[in-house]
Amino acid sequence: MIEFHHVSKRYPGGQEALTDANFTLNNGEMAFLTGHSGAGKSTLLKLIALLLRPSGGQIIVNGQNLNKVSKRKIPYVRRNIGIIFQDHKLLTHRTIFDNVALPLVIAGHRHQDISRRVRAALDKVGLLDKEKKYPLMLSGGEQQRVGIARAVVGKPRLLLADEPTGNLDPELSEEIMKLFLDFNRVGVSVLIASHDLALIKRLGHRVITLDHGQITSAEKVAVSADD
Repeated sequence: MIEFHHVSKRYPGGQEALTDANFTLNNGEMAFLTGHSGAGKSTLLKLIALLLRPSGGQIIVNGQNLNKVSKRKIPYVRRNIGIIFQDHKLLTHRTIFDNVALPLVIAGHRHQDISRRVRAALDKVGLLDKEKKYPLMLSGGEQQRVGIARAVVGKPRLLLADEPTGNLDPELSEEIMKLFLDFNRVGVSVLIASHDLALIKRLGHRVITLDHGQITSAEKVAVSADD
């Protein structure tokens, strides 16, 4: 699903965000990215989503070499990728329904299909009764779930999440992670950047650790007996 081959990313000014990064996320796998603030987690996710281009190396997603994707074709590649941001990036002047529907509207889906898929996505995250409300009328946890619904409404094969529980309390964090587990169980590949090591440990999936732009380990974490 995802392959990084000697990938580097240098920002203007010389900051090296990623250095010789190599890893693979298998089709249908769920894994976590961890590391200190500034380690390169967000940069790595943005490279996969074609929000950034690498300075060196090759990135393969779903068999496609992202280095060879023209600017014009980027939106078509992103249709197979759902992206969840920590700050939600919701349109505050649009209803919850309209926020979730946006990717389908852009892709040119029929109105009837949009209505069906938006309500199915909202139902999946437990917000079907909120479709006519506006983002600022919802709690932080509810806004994050709207972001997840918007990310999955297009039925992507890959979900990327950047610190999706960073602003949530432990109970809400558990609820959000359970949603990702549910999507992974039906075959969606999931890659989540998170600093919540205790929560990650309880889930028992593979952890890819970044340190100053370098991948230092990519191993599955064993679930403790008392978890």
